[in-house]
Amino acid sequence: MTELGIGIGWRPEIAEAVEALPGVDWVEVVAENICADHLPDSLTRLRERGVTVVPHGVSLGLGGADRPDPARLAALGEKAVALGAPLVTEHIAFVRAGGPLTATPQLEAGHLLPVPRTRDALDVLCENVRVAQDALPVPLALENIAALISWPGEEMTEGRFLAELVERTGVRLLIDVANLHTNHVNRGEDPARALSELPVEAIAYVHVAGGVERDGVWHDTHAHPVTRPVLDILSDLASRVSPPGVLLERDDDFPPAEELAAELEAIRTTVGIRPARAERMGAAHAHGALARVPAPRRTSLLIGAGARASGGAMPGVAPVAEEPEPVARDAARQRLAVTQASLLSALVAGTPVPEGFDTRRIGIQSRALAAKRAGVVAKVAPELPEILGKDFRAAFLAYAKSRPMSGGYRRDALDFVEQLLIAGRPEDPAARRRLTEWWQDRSGSRPPGRATRLVRAARHALVRR
Repeated sequence: MTELGIGIGWRPEIAEAVEALPGVDWVEVVAENICADHLPDSLTRLRERGVTVVPHGVSLGLGGADRPDPARLAALGEKAVALGAPLVTEHIAFVRAGGPLTATPQLEAGHLLPVPRTRDALDVLCENVRVAQDALPVPLALENIAALISWPGEEMTEGRFLAELVERTGVRLLIDVANLHTNHVNRGEDPARALSELPVEAIAYVHVAGGVERDGVWHDTHAHPVTRPVLDILSDLASRVSPPGVLLERDDDFPPAEELAAELEAIRTTVGIRPARAERMGAAHAHGALARVPAPRRTSLLIGAGARASGGAMPGVAPVAEEPEPVARDAARQRLAVTQASLLSALVAGTPVPEGFDTRRIGIQSRALAAKRAGVVAKVAPELPEILGKDFRAAFLAYAKSRPMSGGYRRDALDFVEQLLIAGRPEDPAARRRLTEWWQDRSGSRPPGRATRLVRAARHALVRR
């Protein structure tokens, strides 16, 4: 098992602070935010210092009804190679639904949504994980997610679901203790029970993050300080196993570097990991000795089905009788596709809430998805809040009510602006002209060159005088 030590999520907004923070053994980067052939200078400098960089994916949707997209898998693998990463990580979640399996338009959630803990969902997830494992150049670890909503008719606890996933695929686990706390508040699930049921020896590393409670609902914001209950769950986990790595996540409302350093020290104290690990990892990097994470033992019945190792059942995990036949898996995919499409449509397209779901929680989740879309579009296209001013958020939320996301966030930004322009908005002619030029610049087959952008920026400055 690769020892990682204490790390922090690398984000462009805090890149300089991360480089200067003491005792950072490794960093994690959102895979979709970097290009394999053009890594940020900050990440390059960290790697040159011997700091491990792990790509963390958010868009594979391995818990969805569709098989993993080969192009997305290839891109994730390329980033792992470019970073010299010992492993890659993703989530146990679905992020899109609809499409050919349901003969309906494909919808994008723009967020990680929970997989039902049912046999159907587990069968599909296991097959998707094996597809991903066979395509990726390094081992894969999967993260448990936070959720506002619960699926009706679930057949397993989270711990048992994760344990059987590991037993059947040999995948490693990325355990997010903040997500365990979120699910405790929102769904009444016991973090201690989850930790007691899952195979802790399969843990590749651990996430720690902050959140906030509003109206009895815990929001996993990654924009608030880490709370004591989350550290208590981390302490419980550390009493059961020595985690190979622990990482602090922060995605917004970034505090001063001193506060980040204090949170890292609190994490280090909780789990007893000292900075000496950084020296060992740095030496390994310097000699090109990045270790691959060994897969846990698998049941011998998986040989010939993409398995990379064989052996008896993992201790503490009940052996699996057998894998479902292909016809049964396809039927499970079809059933899962229908249920996930119905839920996602209710969340982003305003269709009726499927039977068995908490209507109030669906409303909260729906508003949270729309708010997240607005926030990410503002980051992806920062010119839009600048052009539209205080009207941006209200205009985007109104757009989101009638236009579910069917592509990525950049496509979402283009569609939003197009709808505004068709409606003759904004009313201010200068703002509408700037918005038109913004849309034209980005909707063509090729973006304008640097010189063209400078000329247009100068023209905009003159117009404002």
